[in-house]
Amino acid sequence: MERKKMIISENHIMKRHSNMKIGGVAKNFIEIESKEELFPLLKKSKNYFIIGNGTNTLINDEYLDIDFISLKKLRNITVIGENKINVEAGLDFGFLIRYMSENDLSGLEELSGIPGTVGGLIFMNGGAYGREIFDCIESVEILDSDGNIKTIEKKDLKIGYRYTEIKEKSWVVLSANFSFKKGFNKELVKEIKTKRETNQPIELPNLGSTFKNPEGYFSARLIIDAGLQGLKIGGAQVSLKHPNFIVNDGTATFNDVLNIVKTVQDTVKEKFNVNLEKEIIVIK
Repeated sequence: MERKKMIISENHIMKRHSNMKIGGVAKNFIEIESKEELFPLLKKSKNYFIIGNGTNTLINDEYLDIDFISLKKLRNITVIGENKINVEAGLDFGFLIRYMSENDLSGLEELSGIPGTVGGLIFMNGGAYGREIFDCIESVEILDSDGNIKTIEKKDLKIGYRYTEIKEKSWVVLSANFSFKKGFNKELVKEIKTKRETNQPIELPNLGSTFKNPEGYFSARLIIDAGLQGLKIGGAQVSLKHPNFIVNDGTATFNDVLNIVKTVQDTVKEKFNVNLEKEIIVIK
Protein backbone atom coordinates (compact mmCIF):
# COMPACT_ATOMS: atom_id res chain seq x y z
CA MET A 1 0.00 0.00 0.00
CA GLU A 2 1.37 3.42 -0.95
CA ARG A 3 2.31 5.54 2.05
CA LYS A 4 0.60 8.91 2.27
CA LYS A 5 2.79 11.97 1.96
CA MET A 6 2.73 15.04 4.14
CA ILE A 7 0.35 17.80 3.12
CA ILE A 8 1.87 21.25 2.50
CA SER A 9 -0.36 24.31 2.23
CA GLU A 10 1.44 27.48 1.06
CA ASN A 11 0.38 31.01 2.10
CA HIS A 12 -1.84 29.51 4.75
CA ILE A 13 -4.24 31.62 6.83
CA MET A 14 -3.34 31.00 10.49
CA LYS A 15 -6.36 32.70 12.03
CA ARG A 16 -8.28 29.44 11.72
CA HIS A 17 -5.67 27.69 13.87
CA SER A 18 -5.85 30.15 16.77
CA ASN A 19 -8.33 29.89 19.61
CA MET A 20 -7.96 33.68 19.84
CA LYS A 21 -9.03 33.98 16.16
CA ILE A 22 -5.98 36.12 15.37
CA GLY A 23 -3.29 35.21 12.84
CA GLY A 24 -1.77 36.26 9.54
CA VAL A 25 -0.62 34.37 6.47
CA ALA A 26 2.10 31.78 6.99
CA LYS A 27 4.70 30.66 4.48
CA ASN A 28 3.65 27.01 4.88
CA PHE A 29 1.32 24.87 6.97
CA ILE A 30 2.52 21.26 6.96
CA GLU A 31 0.68 18.19 8.21
CA ILE A 32 3.00 15.21 8.63
CA GLU A 33 1.81 11.62 8.32
CA SER A 34 4.53 9.92 10.40
CA LYS A 35 7.08 10.86 13.04
CA GLU A 36 9.91 9.75 10.72
CA GLU A 37 9.06 12.66 8.40
CA LEU A 38 9.64 15.22 11.11
CA PHE A 39 13.40 15.61 11.53
CA PRO A 40 14.25 15.88 7.79
CA LEU A 41 11.56 18.56 7.63
CA LEU A 42 12.99 20.46 10.60
CA LYS A 43 16.52 20.29 9.14
CA LYS A 44 15.28 21.72 5.86
CA SER A 45 13.21 24.52 7.39
CA LYS A 46 14.91 27.81 8.29
CA ASN A 47 12.13 28.81 10.68
CA TYR A 48 9.47 26.49 12.05
CA PHE A 49 6.92 26.14 14.81
CA ILE A 50 5.20 22.94 15.98
CA ILE A 51 1.54 23.85 16.42
CA GLY A 52 -1.19 21.96 18.25
CA ASN A 53 -4.70 23.36 18.56
CA GLY A 54 -3.48 26.95 18.98
CA THR A 55 -5.36 27.17 22.26
CA ASN A 56 -2.63 29.08 24.10
CA THR A 57 -0.76 30.52 21.10
CA LEU A 58 -1.01 34.18 20.06
CA ILE A 59 -0.04 34.44 16.37
CA ASN A 60 1.09 37.62 14.64
CA ASP A 61 -1.53 38.89 12.19
CA GLU A 62 1.03 39.97 9.57
CA TYR A 63 2.96 37.74 7.11
CA LEU A 64 4.81 34.94 8.90
CA ASP A 65 7.95 33.56 7.27
CA ILE A 66 7.43 30.35 9.25
CA ASP A 67 6.70 26.71 8.48
CA PHE A 68 3.93 25.73 10.89
CA ILE A 69 4.08 21.98 11.40
CA SER A 70 1.06 20.07 12.66
CA LEU A 71 1.18 16.64 14.30
CA LYS A 72 -2.62 16.33 14.27
CA LYS A 73 -2.48 13.14 12.19
CA LEU A 74 -0.41 11.46 14.88
CA ARG A 75 -3.36 10.61 17.11
CA ASN A 76 -3.37 6.88 17.80
CA ILE A 77 -4.11 5.28 21.18
CA THR A 78 -2.50 1.87 21.83
CA VAL A 79 -3.11 -0.38 24.82
CA ILE A 80 0.28 -1.36 26.31
CA GLY A 81 -0.77 -3.00 29.59
CA GLU A 82 -3.41 -3.13 32.29
CA ASN A 83 -4.83 0.42 32.57
CA LYS A 84 -1.85 1.61 30.49
CA ILE A 85 -1.95 3.23 27.06
CA ASN A 86 0.38 4.96 24.63
CA VAL A 87 -1.08 8.17 23.21
CA GLU A 88 0.34 10.08 20.24
CA ALA A 89 0.92 13.80 20.56
CA GLY A 90 -1.57 15.01 17.97
CA LEU A 91 -4.65 13.61 19.70
CA ASP A 92 -7.14 16.18 20.98
CA PHE A 93 -7.08 16.00 24.76
CA GLY A 94 -10.88 15.83 24.78
CA PHE A 95 -10.68 12.53 22.87
CA LEU A 96 -8.37 11.15 25.56
CA ILE A 97 -10.92 12.08 28.23
CA ARG A 98 -13.63 10.38 26.16
CA TYR A 99 -11.47 7.25 25.81
CA MET A 100 -10.91 7.24 29.57
CA SER A 101 -14.66 7.46 30.14
CA GLU A 102 -15.42 4.65 27.70
CA ASN A 103 -12.77 2.40 29.27
CA ASP A 104 -13.37 3.37 32.93
CA LEU A 105 -9.89 4.87 33.39
CA SER A 106 -9.31 7.53 36.02
CA GLY A 107 -6.66 10.13 36.86
CA LEU A 108 -7.06 13.21 34.67
CA GLU A 109 -10.72 14.12 35.11
CA GLU A 110 -9.79 17.53 36.57
CA LEU A 111 -8.27 18.46 33.19
CA SER A 112 -11.47 17.77 31.24
CA GLY A 113 -12.48 20.68 29.04
CA ILE A 114 -8.93 21.80 28.26
CA PRO A 115 -9.04 22.30 24.47
CA GLY A 116 -5.40 21.48 23.59
CA THR A 117 -3.66 18.44 22.18
CA VAL A 118 -2.03 15.77 24.32
CA GLY A 119 1.40 16.86 23.05
CA GLY A 120 0.71 20.48 23.87
CA LEU A 121 -0.28 19.69 27.45
CA ILE A 122 2.77 17.48 27.93
CA PHE A 123 5.09 20.14 26.50
CA MET A 124 4.13 22.62 29.23
CA ASN A 125 2.91 20.19 31.91
CA GLY A 126 -0.60 21.55 31.56
CA GLY A 127 -2.99 21.22 34.44
CA ALA A 128 -6.07 22.47 36.25
CA TYR A 129 -7.77 22.23 39.65
CA GLY A 130 -4.70 20.78 41.37
CA ARG A 131 -3.98 18.10 38.77
CA GLU A 132 -1.22 18.03 36.11
CA ILE A 133 -0.94 15.78 33.07
CA PHE A 134 2.37 14.36 34.29
CA ASP A 135 0.53 12.89 37.30
CA CYS A 136 -0.46 10.00 35.01
CA ILE A 137 2.57 9.79 32.71
CA GLU A 138 5.25 7.09 32.96
CA SER A 139 7.42 8.10 30.00
CA VAL A 140 7.52 10.45 27.01
CA GLU A 141 8.74 9.78 23.48
CA ILE A 142 10.51 12.83 22.08
CA LEU A 143 12.50 14.01 19.08
CA ASP A 144 15.61 15.79 20.34
CA SER A 145 17.53 18.60 18.65
CA ASP A 146 19.96 16.10 17.05
CA GLY A 147 17.19 14.17 15.36
CA ASN A 148 17.12 11.26 17.79
CA ILE A 149 13.79 9.71 18.66
CA LYS A 150 13.99 8.42 22.21
CA THR A 151 11.83 7.55 25.19
CA ILE A 152 12.56 9.28 28.49
CA GLU A 153 11.21 8.04 31.80
CA LYS A 154 9.28 10.58 33.85
CA LYS A 155 11.77 10.21 36.72
CA ASP A 156 14.55 11.34 34.37
CA LEU A 157 12.72 14.49 33.24
CA LYS A 158 12.75 17.85 34.95
CA ILE A 159 9.14 18.96 35.40
CA GLY A 160 7.44 21.66 37.44
CA TYR A 161 4.54 24.09 37.46
CA ARG A 162 3.80 24.77 33.76
CA TYR A 163 7.38 23.75 33.02
CA THR A 164 9.15 20.80 31.47
CA GLU A 165 12.69 20.11 30.35
CA ILE A 166 11.07 19.26 27.00
CA LYS A 167 10.02 22.88 26.57
CA GLU A 168 13.35 24.22 27.83
CA LYS A 169 15.34 22.17 25.30
CA SER A 170 12.86 22.65 22.43
CA TRP A 171 12.33 18.92 21.99
CA VAL A 172 9.22 17.71 20.16
CA VAL A 173 6.72 15.47 21.97
CA LEU A 174 5.76 12.47 19.83
CA SER A 175 3.82 10.29 22.28
CA ALA A 176 3.58 9.32 25.93
CA ASN A 177 2.86 6.24 28.01
CA PHE A 178 0.06 6.83 30.52
CA SER A 179 -0.85 4.78 33.59
CA PHE A 180 -4.35 5.13 35.05
CA LYS A 181 -6.48 3.71 37.83
CA LYS A 182 -9.90 2.17 37.34
CA GLY A 183 -13.06 4.15 38.09
CA PHE A 184 -13.67 7.14 35.78
CA ASN A 185 -15.37 9.88 37.80
CA LYS A 186 -18.23 11.16 35.62
CA GLU A 187 -19.61 13.36 38.39
CA LEU A 188 -16.27 15.16 38.74
CA VAL A 189 -16.18 15.80 35.00
CA LYS A 190 -19.69 17.28 35.17
CA GLU A 191 -18.60 19.45 38.10
CA ILE A 192 -15.50 20.69 36.23
CA LYS A 193 -17.63 21.42 33.14
CA THR A 194 -20.00 23.54 35.22
CA LYS A 195 -17.08 25.41 36.82
CA ARG A 196 -15.56 26.19 33.42
CA GLU A 197 -18.85 27.40 31.97
CA THR A 198 -19.54 29.52 35.05
CA ASN A 199 -16.09 30.98 35.69
CA GLN A 200 -14.35 31.12 32.32
CA PRO A 201 -15.23 33.17 29.20
CA ILE A 202 -15.37 30.13 26.93
CA GLU A 203 -18.06 31.82 24.82
CA LEU A 204 -15.47 34.30 23.47
CA PRO A 205 -12.15 33.74 21.65
CA ASN A 206 -9.39 33.48 24.28
CA LEU A 207 -6.05 31.80 24.98
CA GLY A 208 -6.84 30.29 28.35
CA SER A 209 -4.85 31.50 31.35
CA THR A 210 -2.68 34.39 30.22
CA PHE A 211 -0.26 34.44 33.15
CA LYS A 212 1.26 31.81 35.41
CA ASN A 213 0.49 32.14 39.10
CA PRO A 214 3.56 33.67 40.79
CA GLU A 215 4.73 31.80 43.86
CA GLY A 216 2.49 32.76 46.76
CA TYR A 217 -0.02 34.66 44.61
CA PHE A 218 -2.92 34.16 42.21
CA SER A 219 -2.61 36.16 38.99
CA ALA A 220 -6.37 36.71 38.84
CA ARG A 221 -6.41 38.29 42.32
CA LEU A 222 -3.43 40.53 41.50
CA ILE A 223 -5.18 41.73 38.35
CA ILE A 224 -8.40 42.48 40.24
CA ASP A 225 -6.54 44.29 43.04
CA ALA A 226 -4.68 46.35 40.45
CA GLY A 227 -8.04 47.57 39.12
CA LEU A 228 -7.50 46.01 35.71
CA GLN A 229 -10.48 43.68 35.34
CA GLY A 230 -12.49 44.88 32.35
CA LEU A 231 -9.57 46.90 30.91
CA LYS A 232 -10.00 47.17 27.15
CA ILE A 233 -7.47 48.03 24.45
CA GLY A 234 -8.89 47.93 20.94
CA GLY A 235 -10.82 44.69 20.61
CA ALA A 236 -8.99 42.92 23.45
CA GLN A 237 -10.27 42.93 27.01
CA VAL A 238 -9.32 41.57 30.42
CA SER A 239 -12.28 39.29 30.93
CA LEU A 240 -15.03 40.38 33.30
CA LYS A 241 -15.69 36.70 33.98
CA HIS A 242 -12.10 35.66 34.78
CA PRO A 243 -9.37 38.34 34.93
CA ASN A 244 -6.56 35.94 33.96
CA PHE A 245 -8.22 35.52 30.56
CA ILE A 246 -7.94 38.04 27.74
CA VAL A 247 -10.82 37.86 25.29
CA ASN A 248 -11.33 39.00 21.71
CA ASP A 249 -14.57 40.84 20.94
CA GLY A 250 -14.10 39.89 17.29
CA THR A 251 -12.03 42.91 16.27
CA ALA A 252 -8.85 42.46 18.34
CA THR A 253 -5.46 42.61 16.65
CA PHE A 254 -2.19 40.96 17.62
CA ASN A 255 -0.93 44.30 18.94
CA ASP A 256 -4.12 44.88 20.96
CA VAL A 257 -3.44 41.68 22.87
CA LEU A 258 0.29 42.38 23.28
CA ASN A 259 -0.46 45.87 24.58
CA ILE A 260 -2.99 44.66 27.11
CA VAL A 261 -0.61 41.93 28.31
CA LYS A 262 2.18 44.48 28.80
CA THR A 263 -0.15 46.93 30.55
CA VAL A 264 -1.22 44.25 33.03
CA GLN A 265 2.39 43.17 33.65
CA ASP A 266 3.63 46.74 34.13
CA THR A 267 0.77 47.74 36.43
CA VAL A 268 1.04 44.67 38.65
CA LYS A 269 4.81 45.15 38.88
CA GLU A 270 4.38 48.82 39.81
CA LYS A 271 1.66 48.25 42.41
CA PHE A 272 2.81 44.99 44.03
CA ASN A 273 6.41 44.44 42.81
CA VAL A 274 5.35 41.05 41.41
CA ASN A 275 6.36 39.80 37.97
CA LEU A 276 3.63 38.14 35.95
CA GLU A 277 5.13 35.59 33.58
CA LYS A 278 3.18 34.79 30.44
CA GLU A 279 1.67 31.33 30.20
CA ILE A 280 0.66 31.92 26.59
CA ILE A 281 3.05 31.45 23.66
CA VAL A 282 3.60 34.45 21.38
CA ILE A 283 4.60 33.92 17.74
CA LYS A 284 5.97 37.09 16.20
